[in-house]
Amino acid sequence: MGFKAAAFHFIVICAVSIFASGANAQDRTLQLVGLGDSLMAGYQLPPTDSFTAKLEEALKAKGVNVIVTNAGVSGDTSAGGLARAEWSVPDGTDGVIVELGANDALRGISPDETEKNLDAIISGFKKRNIPVLLVGIMAPPNMGDDYAARFNPIYKRLADKYDLVLYPFFLEGVVLDASLKLEDGMHPNTEGVDVMVKNALPVVEEFIKTIGGQ
Repeated sequence: MGFKAAAFHFIVICAVSIFASGANAQDRTLQLVGLGDSLMAGYQLPPTDSFTAKLEEALKAKGVNVIVTNAGVSGDTSAGGLARAEWSVPDGTDGVIVELGANDALRGISPDETEKNLDAIISGFKKRNIPVLLVGIMAPPNMGDDYAARFNPIYKRLADKYDLVLYPFFLEGVVLDASLKLEDGMHPNTEGVDVMVKNALPVVEEFIKTIGGQ
């Protein structure tokens, strides 16, 4: 085989190898986990109507090969999330959506304690090389302005500290619309979850791009 022929043969092999690697990367199923409370878990809703299930459906409709595992536990606080973060999010997870703090605010837990717990959750995932999309929550009005002033900035501060993709408010578009909530006036109904997914989807897509999943 002459030099030119050998060189051409080598280039063809490299090109095929690169193409195959790209195809395999695209074919690999992206593994995401939603770590949160009842808002993530889908309180009083069928499993197929939870945020994670509907998010997975929406991402697949966009051509993303993904599984979004629901690791939401109703009633969980940031402390509860910290206690189970390691075993709820297995090694090999491509990204985790962290949504915790709503129950902290409802119970009047010190915002300093909430921030400390969320910081520990995020740093733990960082040590395991699992990217984090941080989802913010806002304190309910009945907690007062002082509490809100201490609680609400937690998420932006942590996102800046760890250079995270941030979705500022999980209940955006739902919290003020009674028709999108259950009778308890707190949790989203199926239509409410649809709104949550629609609003969060661009940020989740941005997150997936940052972890090289698309």
